[in-house]
Amino acid sequence: VPKPEKVCWAEAAAALRDGLRAYTALHYLAQVSPGTSVLVLDGASPFGTIAIQLAHHRGAKVISTAHSLEDKQYLERLRPAGARVIDVSHGKIDVAESCLEETGGLGVGIVLDAGVRLYSAEDEPASRCQLLPHKHDIITLLGVGGRWITTERNLQLDPPDSHSLFLKGATVSFLNEEIWNLSNVQQGKYLDILWWPQLDEPIPLYEAKVSMEIVQKNQARKRQVIQF
Repeated sequence: VPKPEKVCWAEAAAALRDGLRAYTALHYLAQVSPGTSVLVLDGASPFGTIAIQLAHHRGAKVISTAHSLEDKQYLERLRPAGARVIDVSHGKIDVAESCLEETGGLGVGIVLDAGVRLYSAEDEPASRCQLLPHKHDIITLLGVGGRWITTERNLQLDPPDSHSLFLKGATVSFLNEEIWNLSNVQQGKYLDILWWPQLDEPIPLYEAKVSMEIVQKNQARKRQVIQF
């Protein structure tokens, strides 16, 4: 894909993977528009960070969850500022209640999840992150005509869940960015996704090994662009 002249190589490299996912979710699946309320779960993740920036760029009102104090501080430093950050790290905050309060009881127009809990706490596998919201919470906070964009490939909706979504006229879409590689129609649209996200500084090649070790040890949740 030819790179637009105004986009530097570092920005292009950083935008393609998570930028592709965020653009697919917000533009094609959710069709975000100015004034829409958007909930980005786990906003400090690489995908969440770029989704917040893109939603702001489209004029949406953004709410995000943070899984730690460090994540909360990171999200509050993002520019342009304005995302309402909900800290769920202590497990004392009800995400659905907070979102309904933030939207005056109307609910959120678009939800981008980072996975969901499908079962109760006792039945959930120990490996699942307990900071993820339950699927019932997302259905509760979703507004009339809302769009739930999920990355949960094994999402199971029971009849009561479907009934609640039906009453709200809400929709559920599955975010699978690999579809772009399988569809001849979509491949030409990669050019639309090269925009200007807020990035950390690229790291020089001699620091690449240290950076990779940090990522592999899960000591950092971010993508790094290496400058040759």
